Amino acid sequence: MQTLARLATLSLLTVALTTVTFAANKNQGNFTLAGTVRIGSTELGAGDYKAQWQAESGGAVKVEFLQNGKTVATAEGKLKDLQQPAPYTAVVTKPASDNAQQIDEIDFNKQKQALVFGE
Repeated sequence: MQTLARLATLSLLTVALTTVTFAANKNQGNFTLAGTVRIGSTELGAGDYKAQWQAESGGAVKVEFLQNGKTVATAEGKLKDLQQPAPYTAVVTKPASDNAQQIDEIDFNKQKQALVFGE
């Protein structure tokens, strides 16, 4: 009987840790840049990045851009609901007034929301 109680406790702990881990990863996504792009006033070079965001008032989100575990840029954005989950991760850019490319939107693989900037 004691073994059964320990097994039940271990199962509940596993479910709780999995839930916390899943919830912690909900507001983040990984993406790769093929070339240099701008977010706000910061230029991001080619490479692998992670975006993490926190909801703020009025539907806005504060987004941190991390590379190798270090924050390299922050920006304000919004979450946009997609009609269906994105089939792949994509970074949509648009030309800035000085013809540099700036991030306009980031869609994350199999997610129904995208990050949108500059609106």
